[in-house]
Amino acid sequence: MTTTIQLGISTCPNDTFAFHALMNRLVDWRGLDFQIRLLDIQELNEGLFGGDFDVAKTSFHAALLLADETIVLPSGSAIGFGVGPLLLSSSADQQDAPKHSGQVVLCPGEHTTATLLFRLFYPDTATVEQCVFSEIMPRLARGEADYGVCIHEGRFTYSQEGLGLVEDLGTRWELETSCPLPLGGLVARRSLPASTIGTIQSVVHDSIEFARAAPSAALPTMRDYAQEFNDDVLMQHVHLYVNDWTVDLGSVGRRALAELSYRAKIGRGGIEVYSQRL
Repeated sequence: MTTTIQLGISTCPNDTFAFHALMNRLVDWRGLDFQIRLLDIQELNEGLFGGDFDVAKTSFHAALLLADETIVLPSGSAIGFGVGPLLLSSSADQQDAPKHSGQVVLCPGEHTTATLLFRLFYPDTATVEQCVFSEIMPRLARGEADYGVCIHEGRFTYSQEGLGLVEDLGTRWELETSCPLPLGGLVARRSLPASTIGTIQSVVHDSIEFARAAPSAALPTMRDYAQEFNDDVLMQHVHLYVNDWTVDLGSVGRRALAELSYRAKIGRGGIEVYSQRL
């Protein structure tokens, strides 16, 4: 009997790259039937809270809040050095940090790791307003807010929009923790049988390895969902966010998750990573 898996992944290039082979059934699904939806990261977070997915990419901020219900798979994470969200200002000439509640900062979703980092590093400064990540830079450029926390491809193109860099929040994390920054990962419901979780992990691992072996093969899938259509920018994004820790979190990735759990002070036991011998 085939087991149906409701799978949610994000539209960002690192996910459409990593899951290209799974989405197009270029790797063995190992008897599972994946029903796949691609959504904005905050929509994925909300879908997990609403019980819409068996397995989904989610912000590690959301994973902390859902730690009792989900477990992180070793494969599929976005974690690394130099991958952090950028705190941008509405003007290239403005590099001062936010100081008071009369200023507005746009963030890409209440449960995103980007929002968590801003709140950790800039507590009680500025008024946080949530919006879809793809709207942050356009709204800043139109002067609709003072600051914005930028994720995904925008880190490569913000200067072209006349925006200013206030701080790389990932660099600050690295300096304070000596850990790579854990942005998001693939989580599975604890209610799934352990054997099913193990099979899902194997399929995801195979998909990532397929993409890394033939990077350009994933470009058509990436273009279908990208906000930025320049192939060079898309591949810059992949090179930044898809790495050895995407294949397997390993001990360094697990230590970074433990550090995030400690600093966020969310939940009781922190994030747990599924253990399986690949």
